[in-house]
Amino acid sequence: MEFLMAMCLLALFFGLSWLCKCVLQRRDQSCYLLAYECYKAPDDMMLCTDSCVKIVTRNKNLGLEEFRFLLKTIVNSGIGEETYCPKNIIEGRENDATLVDELLEMDDVIFNTMDKLFAKFSTISPSQIDILVVNVSMFSHAPSLTSRIVNRYKMREDIKTFNLSGMGCSASLIAIDVVRNLFMSYKNVNAIVVSTESISPHWYCGKEKSMMLTNCLFRSGGCSMLFTNNRDLKHQAKLKLNHLVRMHTGSSDEAYNCCMQVEDESGYKGFRLTKYLVKAASQGFTMNLQVLLPKVLPLREILRYLVVSKLKSAKSQKLKADEGVGLNLKTGIEHFCIHPGGRAIIDGIGKSLGLSYYDVEPSRMALHRFGNTSAAGFWYALGYMEAKKRLKKGNRILMSGFGAGFKCNNVVWEVLKDLDDANVWKDYIDSYPPNTLVNPFMEKYSWFDDETLKFVRFDFSQAP
Repeated sequence: MEFLMAMCLLALFFGLSWLCKCVLQRRDQSCYLLAYECYKAPDDMMLCTDSCVKIVTRNKNLGLEEFRFLLKTIVNSGIGEETYCPKNIIEGRENDATLVDELLEMDDVIFNTMDKLFAKFSTISPSQIDILVVNVSMFSHAPSLTSRIVNRYKMREDIKTFNLSGMGCSASLIAIDVVRNLFMSYKNVNAIVVSTESISPHWYCGKEKSMMLTNCLFRSGGCSMLFTNNRDLKHQAKLKLNHLVRMHTGSSDEAYNCCMQVEDESGYKGFRLTKYLVKAASQGFTMNLQVLLPKVLPLREILRYLVVSKLKSAKSQKLKADEGVGLNLKTGIEHFCIHPGGRAIIDGIGKSLGLSYYDVEPSRMALHRFGNTSAAGFWYALGYMEAKKRLKKGNRILMSGFGAGFKCNNVVWEVLKDLDDANVWKDYIDSYPPNTLVNPFMEKYSWFDDETLKFVRFDFSQAP
């Protein structure tokens, strides 16, 4: 009997030891965001209405029909007059960008944001960085951009570096997933993620409408982020990563081809966006939420949804499109950071999730002020929330993004303390939201829609 009791106590001891080890190991695997810095270009890279028109009229392949299409697209894009683009495009060299132009664009964004990041969080130096992940979808250089960073900041020889390309607008969330997985294997380490996009050599100079959209939406931007799994730094952290779910629907030919870099019939390279893009995004988003929401929403909300759905099914009633997902996401999430890829994307996701104007305001304002900055766009929207002092301790934030391939990625963050850093918005936050998001393109160039112009031949060869 005593032997049996001893064996039971021993088994209980080992069971409790194993449980404690699992709990402590899980705590060591936490991913904390310590700081982030978004890029703001100098004023000589700013694109106002007149600058945009100069760039458009330099394209001799465009006619009246294309001008009208561009006017309509820009007016409806949600982009304002203070976005930025690379210097070679401002200078009129969009047709012949050099490797020097590409590297200067990357260096300006990456080193500007990283310098500010190390200055803001001075307790961690470049030599204390253990993991470095850089994502730039449209540029892959040798040596890699990670090697360029290691050389600039003289980082340690044992640093683990990863250079991601071709991942699209949700690449920063994929890079964070790389960091999260590495944090499961290494204790008390620090990581930097750099997210930006190469625009200088990728300005489309043809006339295919499905490829002209990117010129209207994509602008210069980037962000550097500092992460750790060191619990001793938790009190200094801004956010904690709670959940990250990735979906890839590339097995579908239509989804794979809906967003792709190609050459048009005239040999001009560009990014083609097809009509299937909306459907691919909707399908990927639905699949992702089916995995994510049970982890985020309270049980009472899920049960309510199941009961209501069952009753509707019994009555043979179909769920209308404007009823959204049917779940009240605000029972588990306080803030929504939708990728500012375009007004249609923001409004579409906002409507499907049953969000208010207040909920989608950060993404709309990020799009208006900085444009579609690709994978860095989330962080401009997050910065807006922080600058407006919306983020309070215990709040949860949903980041939702899409990428070519086709990918849909969602991340849920937990706010660890009240946040109020004005960051990249410090000079503008008091003027946002503006009274109107309507840009002056239509006011200045509505004459393009005049029917009598179809008899006129345009020649902008003498344009300044």
